[in-house]
Amino acid sequence: MIDWQDTGIVLSARPHGEGSAIVTLLTAEHGRHAGLARGAFGGRGRGVYQPGNRVTAEWRARLAEHLGSWTCELDTGYAAGVMHDPLRLAGLSAVCALADAALPEREPHPHLYEALGALLEVMADDSLGDAWIAVYVRWEIGLLTDLGYGLDLDTCAATGTNDDLAYVSPRSGRAVSLAAGEPYRDKLLTLPRFLVGNPGSRGGGDSDDLFAGLALTGFFLERHVFATHGRQPPPARTRFVERFAERATVSGGGSNA
Repeated sequence: MIDWQDTGIVLSARPHGEGSAIVTLLTAEHGRHAGLARGAFGGRGRGVYQPGNRVTAEWRARLAEHLGSWTCELDTGYAAGVMHDPLRLAGLSAVCALADAALPEREPHPHLYEALGALLEVMADDSLGDAWIAVYVRWEIGLLTDLGYGLDLDTCAATGTNDDLAYVSPRSGRAVSLAAGEPYRDKLLTLPRFLVGNPGSRGGGDSDDLFAGLALTGFFLERHVFATHGRQPPPARTRFVERFAERATVSGGGSNA
C-alpha cells in the first residue's frame, strides 16, 4: 500500500460515479496529482473540492501507478473568497485550468506551487484592486520558465543593456529596447511596464499594461506549451481575458486586446 500526505491546491474535480469525483491537485512535493475523492459533491465534501482551495491531502493506492484515492481537509477556501467578483473568479478558474492542462503529471514544481498560493492570497485581497492581474501574469511567466520556455526580460537582445526596455521578440522571448525595436515595432510584442524593474513587486498597471501582459504570456503559452501538442489553451483562460476586456471597456479603461 502506498500512502503519503501533502498540502495541495485543487485544480479540478470531474464527476465520477454517484457523488464522487476525479480530483486533481497541485501538491507541494508530488506535483500535479490525481485521485478519486469519494463523496466530493455531497455533504462536507461539496465545499472542499472547489478549484483554488488549499487542502491537506492524503493519497492512498495499492501501487504507485494506480489512480489512488484522496482524503482531503480544507485549509483555506479561496474559491468562496472570490465568488463575489466575476473577474477574480474567472482568473482563479483560468490559473487552475492552466496548471491542470500544462503541467506534467506527478512532476514536482515547488516554486510554482508556492507562487500559486501567493497569487490566490492576492486575489482574495479586495484592497489591491486589479493589481492581482499583474501577479497572475508573473505566475504564467513562472509556468513558462518551469516548462523550459523562460522569457529573458532583463536586458535588450540587441544592445545588452537594460535601458528603455519596451518590446519582446516573439521569436526569442527576449526583451528589446525602445530604440532598437522601433524599426520592427509592428512585429514585436509589447513589454508591460510592470515587468520592467523589480520582478518581486506586486504592483500592476493600467488596463492597457495589464492586457499587454496577458497578451505576452498568452502568445508564448499558445506557441510553446499547447500548439506543439496540437492543443489550444484552456477555454477558461480565454474567458478570463474576455471578461477583463468587457469590464475595462465598461469602466472606460480602454483595451487594445
